[in-house]
Amino acid sequence: MHKRVIFKELKQHLLKPQITVITGLRRVGKSTALKFLLSEVNHQNKTYIDLEKIENRVLFSEKSYASIESGLRSLGLDLTKECVIAVDEIQLVPTSVSVVKYFYDTYGVKFLLTGSSSYYLKNHFSESLAGRKRIFEMFPLTFQEFLTFKGQPNLEILALNQILYNEFIYARYKPLYEEYIQFGGFPEVVLATTNEDKVAYLKDVINAYIELDIKLLSDFKMSNELYKLIQLLASRVGSRLDISKLSSISGINRNKINDYLELLEYTYFIHRVPPFTKNKDKEISGQAKLYFADTGVLQILAQVSSGQVFENIIALQLKAKGNVAYYQRKTGQEIDFILNESIGIEVKETPSDRDLKVLKQRCSELEINEPMLIARNAPGSDFKEWFWGGNIV
Repeated sequence: MHKRVIFKELKQHLLKPQITVITGLRRVGKSTALKFLLSEVNHQNKTYIDLEKIENRVLFSEKSYASIESGLRSLGLDLTKECVIAVDEIQLVPTSVSVVKYFYDTYGVKFLLTGSSSYYLKNHFSESLAGRKRIFEMFPLTFQEFLTFKGQPNLEILALNQILYNEFIYARYKPLYEEYIQFGGFPEVVLATTNEDKVAYLKDVINAYIELDIKLLSDFKMSNELYKLIQLLASRVGSRLDISKLSSISGINRNKINDYLELLEYTYFIHRVPPFTKNKDKEISGQAKLYFADTGVLQILAQVSSGQVFENIIALQLKAKGNVAYYQRKTGQEIDFILNESIGIEVKETPSDRDLKVLKQRCSELEINEPMLIARNAPGSDFKEWFWGGNIV
């Protein structure tokens, strides 16, 4: 089993009585995390329940708690002793939240839960399990995790962390980083041995997301309409979201597009990056930029430029490091990203000394003291004051 960075935090929470909830996109490895946690329980009074199996959905749909209790006892559980129940795909039985609440309150059962969407879990759990749970969000693999899955030594991976361009490291890890950019970070995709299998897995992820998660967790019935909007968004990745223009092109009502965007973001499929400003009113009214949760998925959905894909992967890498915004004047001058309100970041496929000078000037105007030029390809010059994208781990 390949261990994710989040496993350490999950293991620490295993010792606490609170319900452990793991949520995120389908196929990011939530079930694997659940089984890892269950393997760390040092007694046998535990069980794994997959709600994708109909017999388990029937059990959790019983109207009588006594009937559910009998079913749990038939699985070998002694509810009067320390007990751990792992439930996979909790969103498949809407009434399961009340079941979890009952056995948590009545017997002090330690529950480990997974669900494919925060859209359902965050809202419903906040009301029903207030004070009883902690939600952990899982995402596709970071580049650091990608390297671990590829069998790279941990000590070498640590050497990558946010250093200026190093020719040796660049040459050693460049092919792996390009694979990561092309196919993204879904574990099954990373471990697939052929490009054909990787593409097939990515298509399956998209299909399962729309046909299972979206139809299950929302009132939207027109999956074809939503899919067309997703493709339209993919072709505009890295651009500011102009809802009026999207509505005009797609023929979808503005209000419905906003509802779709909210759904796509709450279910982890897209991320929106707000404009940087110290005036909150302007931030609220400004147009956000859009990025997809995985660059492999992005490139299945639309033919996008190499620059767009690279900007998307950097947006994801930066998101793991803190709050990300972008800056753009009405004149068009911009800074691609501002990290934690203190680092100005410009993203280029191939960097130049002039790019860094322009970035420093724009950062100075905003009183941002740390400019950071991030690039994908080494220039054919001696210029080395830049960060290779693979070093942002």
